Amino acid sequence: MIEKYYPDLYYDSIRHIDLENLKNRGIQGLILDIDNTLVPMHAKDADENAISWIAELKNKGFKVCILSNASEKRVIRFNKDISVTAIHRAYKPSGKAFLNAAKVMGLEPEKVAVIGDQVFTDIIGGNKVNMLTVLVKPIDEKEILFVRFKRIFEKLIIKSFTENVEDKINKRLDKRIEWKKNSLELEKSRFKG
Repeated sequence: MIEKYYPDLYYDSIRHIDLENLKNRGIQGLILDIDNTLVPMHAKDADENAISWIAELKNKGFKVCILSNASEKRVIRFNKDISVTAIHRAYKPSGKAFLNAAKVMGLEPEKVAVIGDQVFTDIIGGNKVNMLTVLVKPIDEKEILFVRFKRIFEKLIIKSFTENVEDKINKRLDKRIEWKKNSLELEKSRFKG
């Protein structure tokens, strides 16, 4: 089922995300990826764009959690200027990682949106646990070899998603509820705690 690879929403960057739309959908918390979502992959610290955008999220009342597969050292350094809940070595797309992020924010998965640049980590992981998934275009093309390899397949998925996107979104909204709820129950049963 190719739908598990599709995001619910797709934007050019974090700055293009319609935050009011997220609020209207009942979203109260945001799970954010770091690399190529908030900053280029090679950036060690949060830049002014990331800092000001996360401040805007907080001002709008969103709870925020960084969820990264990066090392503890990397995540702590990045988080020093933004001071949000952060989870390192998340092993995305593990459903457990996303459920833990929702738990630390004190929210049910249905009240959380995942924002990231990778289909095979951020989008699949969020979809597994019935979160709203938001794909953004990667900030920088300079990436490690493994990620560049995955991008080949991601391009095919994104192309499929963007063809007749209106029809797909409407169908997905109808189907999303059932298959995402079923997936959430499966993930919860696998990772009790």
